[in-house]
Amino acid sequence: MRMKFVPACFAWFLCAACGSGGNETPPIAAASLSVGSVMVPLGSPMEATFKFEVKEAVPALRHDGGVVKDYRVFVHMFDANENLLWQDDHYPPVPTSEWSPGETIEYARTIIVPIYPYVGKMVIRLGLYSELDGSRLPLDGEHVGQDAYQVATLQLLHQSEGIALTPKSGWNASEVASSNASVEWRWTKGNAVMSFNNPKHNSLLYLDIEGRPGIFETPQVATVSIGSKVLAVLELAEPDRILHRFPLSADDLGSEEVVDLEISIDKTFTPGLLGDGMADDMRELGARVFRIAVVKQQLE
Repeated sequence: MRMKFVPACFAWFLCAACGSGGNETPPIAAASLSVGSVMVPLGSPMEATFKFEVKEAVPALRHDGGVVKDYRVFVHMFDANENLLWQDDHYPPVPTSEWSPGETIEYARTIIVPIYPYVGKMVIRLGLYSELDGSRLPLDGEHVGQDAYQVATLQLLHQSEGIALTPKSGWNASEVASSNASVEWRWTKGNAVMSFNNPKHNSLLYLDIEGRPGIFETPQVATVSIGSKVLAVLELAEPDRILHRFPLSADDLGSEEVVDLEISIDKTFTPGLLGDGMADDMRELGARVFRIAVVKQQLE
């Protein structure tokens, strides 16, 4: 999933350089993570910057038995009782097979917090692992076992602390992935409206959306608007979900107490008419929306 991000003022949580704790391989990098705020309401986006400072004496990680092995970053969020809340595993934008001694790999990523029946302390742990064999790499950081490193402590707030969005019209029922309860979505119909209380302040809109480019001759187009104001026109040409990020000015939001955000999809489909074993599904489907969030921007 590709992410769009604009840097903000960050509070830094740096890993303490304390080694890998048991792995005989020298640490390949010092790892750290920064977040935009230590207080995050459920359902809200969390801006994060990942940083890996590659060691001068980095081991040869280019090949394993003649096969290039690129490691993924695992990012695990735990509650105060060490229960795993959710994870945001991903490949870094520069593959680990291309990391060079002395180089700093730094990149930004937007993580939207799922809505859980939990508020309180949350810690973030990360590391590097191979999808090929499950092996992990040692890092310089606050080691908590099995080459996992604690990099941040935050406070999850109740959803009411943020801006709540309510489906108004044009939405199908909410669905949850059978393999991961933290992955939730709603399908739009042709026109879907989401309402929220007007913050009357410059804000940011996050839209995590996915189309169905394999069904149509040309990609679907999603038009995002408030009243007559078109905020964005998105071509849903990719087969994967994409998180978009748009500024909302106070003028865009208008003067009404409640804002109606409309997402219009130019082409819809009915699964039951596609002949792929879903004959009973006669819903009108447009685009699959995983998350919408509106965040009030802080005063400079």
